[in-house]
Amino acid sequence: MSTIRIIGLDPGLRRTGWGIVDATGNRLRHVAHGTVTSRGDDDLAARLLDLHAGLTAVLAEHAPQAAAVEQTFVNKDPVATLKLGQARAISLLVPAQAGLAVAEYAPNQIKKSVVGVGHADKAQVLHMVKILLPQCGEPAADEADALAVAVCHAHFAQARAVQLRAVAS
Repeated sequence: MSTIRIIGLDPGLRRTGWGIVDATGNRLRHVAHGTVTSRGDDDLAARLLDLHAGLTAVLAEHAPQAAAVEQTFVNKDPVATLKLGQARAISLLVPAQAGLAVAEYAPNQIKKSVVGVGHADKAQVLHMVKILLPQCGEPAADEADALAVAVCHAHFAQARAVQLRAVAS
C-alpha cells in the first residue's frame, strides 16, 4: 500500500495554517504543521506576497503529493470576505504552481469527517486532531484546522480509491 503526503490549508490573510500528514491506507501519520503569517501594517499586495513566499517554502521543504483547502464561507462583511478570498486564492495557487491537484472542502464537511458532526466547534476539532494525530502536540487553532483539512482529504481520497478499485474489477 502506498503512502501519500497531503498538505491541508486553512486560509487567512493574517495567518494561514498548514498541516501535513502521510496517509497509508486508513493510517495517518503527522509530519509537520505551522502557520504562515503576513504583517498587518503592510499593504494587501505585500501581505499576499508574504503568504505566497511562506507557502512556497513549506511545499519545497515537505514535498506533499496532494493538497486540500478549506472553502470560504460567506460572512456579513463583504470587504473582509473579499480579502479572505484573496488569501484563499494564494492557498489554491501555490500548490497548483507546484503541480499538485488541489481539493476543496466545506467547513462542515471537514468537521463531519474529523469529529463526526458537521457543526462541531473549534475545541472539538482540536481534540479530535490530537486523538487522530497524537504526535502533533498542541497545534494552534489555525494549524489544527489545517491538519483537519488534510485528514478530511485523506478520508475522501481513500474512499475514492476504493470506489475506483471496485469499478475496475
